[in-house]
Amino acid sequence: MSRLLRTGLNAGDSAPLTVVGGEGVYFHLQDGRRLIDGSNTGGGLGHRHPKMVEAIRKAADTPVVNEGWTWIGREKAAEDLIDTAFKGEEDWVGAVRFCISGSEANDMALSLCQALTQKTALATRERAYHGLVGLSRSMTVQPHWHGGLAVHAGGTRRPAPMVDVKILPAPDGAIYGASPNNRPAREYLADATATLADTAATIIDYTQGGIYYDGDYQDEVARRAAEAGSYWIADEVVTGAGRSGRWFAFQGAQSRPDIVTMGKSLGGGAASVAAVVVSKAIVEQLKGKSWQNYGTLRGHPISMAAVSAYLEAVTEENILAHVREMEALFARRLVEIARRHPSVKRVAGQGLHWTVELHGPDWRAWAADTTENPIASRVATRAMEVGAVIGTSGEQTSLFLAPPLIISEAESEALLEALDHGLQLADEEFASSNGSH
Repeated sequence: MSRLLRTGLNAGDSAPLTVVGGEGVYFHLQDGRRLIDGSNTGGGLGHRHPKMVEAIRKAADTPVVNEGWTWIGREKAAEDLIDTAFKGEEDWVGAVRFCISGSEANDMALSLCQALTQKTALATRERAYHGLVGLSRSMTVQPHWHGGLAVHAGGTRRPAPMVDVKILPAPDGAIYGASPNNRPAREYLADATATLADTAATIIDYTQGGIYYDGDYQDEVARRAAEAGSYWIADEVVTGAGRSGRWFAFQGAQSRPDIVTMGKSLGGGAASVAAVVVSKAIVEQLKGKSWQNYGTLRGHPISMAAVSAYLEAVTEENILAHVREMEALFARRLVEIARRHPSVKRVAGQGLHWTVELHGPDWRAWAADTTENPIASRVATRAMEVGAVIGTSGEQTSLFLAPPLIISEAESEALLEALDHGLQLADEEFASSNGSH
């Protein structure tokens, strides 16, 4: 019996896969199988990328230097991040502070805004996820992501909320199954200024819950937040560092955030690292003040080496252009697949992050408090039969594809074929539930 406390968001009691190795876009399993890793937002360069391996090996020979000490590698990583990922953004970007996880980065950013404004309330958009640590947990408004306990016999035990959360309407953004009454952002955000009044910050992400939106939505949120005196935080934990086909998703619009949070791919899959990037205006407000927020292992030498190596690899290997090429492939093929499968309700995505939502119960009623494997998990299990791991993010009816950014066209086709195979199960159950024969 394992001594490891194993728990997670997926409903049901199916045993997790046992991974023993990996190479490129593949997982190697204990049972001898080799599966395409189709749902790993933290492994931007896949597994055992040579540049990342070499950087970590060298960094392992360095001292442990906590956040209170200056470390030359940390200074270099900060310069590399600003000079590379924020190239062209020099007129507003100010400084970076490193941490360990995206959840932590969001908590740090939100609490900083509370301190700067002396306001408490915070805002996000419908179906958001921002992490499960501190204030980031309060900003996560999908019902099954609450940081508490989902009782398998039914029911949930949630920790008390930490803050009053205002929720903005979410856009559609689907390329298949979009609402026929998809109004302009200025219309459904008409009351946003009033909603955001007395909030310290408005945090918006670009993928969670399968919600992907365009520049019009971002620009309208930015305008409304500014009118309300609410800092705008761009949560780029998933999309930042290249997954959107740009360094940042926010670069697809005119507006620019007050704070950017990063994580996931920033360490190239070789180290756990995240970052809070603040504007020049905030840097000015911090003058004469000490930000009393500290972490012993933030900016660890190994993490900093990973950041610099990742930025170099993305640049040298022209990863962003490759992601844009794969985006076109995924968009075309996913629409083709959706049209063949009546169980598919909606497809949305950008870069190399895509969501396929199935017909079924409303997501607002899903708490993952059951021993039954939901339809999304059953589809993912069937996809593994033909060689690929597809994610569900713990949801009942949503699947997501987020392979390493280095995935080839042939590997992408194999991943999509696995999805196609898995959806046959969803079609059968959908037909049965609708009385088809």
